[in-house]
Amino acid sequence: MCLACADRVKTGFHFISCLPDHWLAGADVCAIKRPRPGSGVCVSSRSSTPTSWPSDSTGQRFRADPGPPGPVFPGAARRTDRRVDGIDGLRTFAVMLVIVYHFRPDVLPGGSIGVDVFYTISGFVITRLLIAEYARTGGISLRQFYRRRWLRLIPALLVVCALTAVLTLAPVQSFRNGWSAALLAAASLVNIVRAAQPGAYSGVTAPLGHTWSLGVEEQFYLLWPPVLASLLHRLSSRAVLVSAGVLAAVPVFWRFHLWQATAAHRIYNGPDTRADQLLAGAVLAILLARLHAGSPWRARLRTWSMRLWVPAVVLLALIIWQVPITGNSPWEASVYTVGFLVIALLTVVLLACVELRPDAPLNRMLSLAPLVWVGRNLSYGLYLWHYPLMHLLSDLGVGRMLFPSTLLATFIMATASYYLVEEPCRRLKSRRRVRGPVPAAVVGGTGPAGPPVGGPGEPAAAVAAPAATAVLPPPALAAEDAAAGEPAPGE
Repeated sequence: MCLACADRVKTGFHFISCLPDHWLAGADVCAIKRPRPGSGVCVSSRSSTPTSWPSDSTGQRFRADPGPPGPVFPGAARRTDRRVDGIDGLRTFAVMLVIVYHFRPDVLPGGSIGVDVFYTISGFVITRLLIAEYARTGGISLRQFYRRRWLRLIPALLVVCALTAVLTLAPVQSFRNGWSAALLAAASLVNIVRAAQPGAYSGVTAPLGHTWSLGVEEQFYLLWPPVLASLLHRLSSRAVLVSAGVLAAVPVFWRFHLWQATAAHRIYNGPDTRADQLLAGAVLAILLARLHAGSPWRARLRTWSMRLWVPAVVLLALIIWQVPITGNSPWEASVYTVGFLVIALLTVVLLACVELRPDAPLNRMLSLAPLVWVGRNLSYGLYLWHYPLMHLLSDLGVGRMLFPSTLLATFIMATASYYLVEEPCRRLKSRRRVRGPVPAAVVGGTGPAGPPVGGPGEPAAAVAAPAATAVLPPPALAAEDAAAGEPAPGE
């Protein structure tokens, strides 16, 4: 504990909230992540940062009016523009699983777990970026988050919706309900409509039925960031981690409560019943952000992820090969209650291995250049276009060559979507600049204002810089868009 904090222990203030964070960070400073006017900010005696604040007899400077500290996330201090190629390669495998499943469910009856893999990847990547923003700036800009998500996901979707609506005018059987499908998909409501249908899915969403998963993901993006921001502002890092774990467990009990054969569509399409798969990735992101580079817990995670990735891959392969996820089967009750969480946990093992063990064979395989490029740039477009193109070519009489023809057309349209729609929108986002006060000075370095880092995994002291203003660079907008460019999962 820093001496300024020890001085306040005499009054009974700050001891409970400060000491655990000192143990976590392994530092002799009290890192307060969101300094406010009138809040207590301890500054290590090692710091040479000038300040006009009062000092005690030890020479340590601090504000006289103490306030509650924010959570410490030393692991979030890593570069936010660092991409993990293995995650992009995993996206490629997941989207190809979904595409093959839509053509040949008899070959890969469990191929729809590409959905589940995407959900866990999305929860992990988005949460990691939100925590990095909080550690860097002391807060989360929900407005900017929603703006970036809209520009990343919606324009390409609207192009698909527009073409679907136009095909309503053509004599194509599958697109008779093109207008209703386009409107529901654009509003991210396809999953809500399908969840309310206990029997066979109606044709109202048929040509764009695969966008049900986009609805689940968009609804998660709508609710999770403000919930996470609220937790970060009120709780310690340990409490944030525990809270996320509890939230991830709730959907499992909810599925057990809802389960009956007629509730399969409700469970499969509901945002509340699939939230544990996204939150499983979020829990991993919070855990890794909480552990600094030299933490023994981080070392244990590296060791166990290396030991477990092979069993995880084998189990996922068995599920894909032998366990039907949709339709009647002996596995139905297990899949629709606890099975979704099991698949998410297996994906978490793969993500932990890819993130922590770049030397692992899994990471080397997933980091092959073609897999990385497709996963990074085309996976979202591949998912969006394959389903309507499959219906269109089937109605046009393409028979035995349906799969290769659809796959070729899908790659062409996904490439066009990337260069003509998605990439221009990404450049549009990166032009925005933010002006505002600097919330804290950087101790021992320069960069965006916010909680700095004194060393690997060691939070440096945060010092408020009153009356200072600066033009802040975009908070890693381009890097975030690249890192969070997760495709929507398929049906």
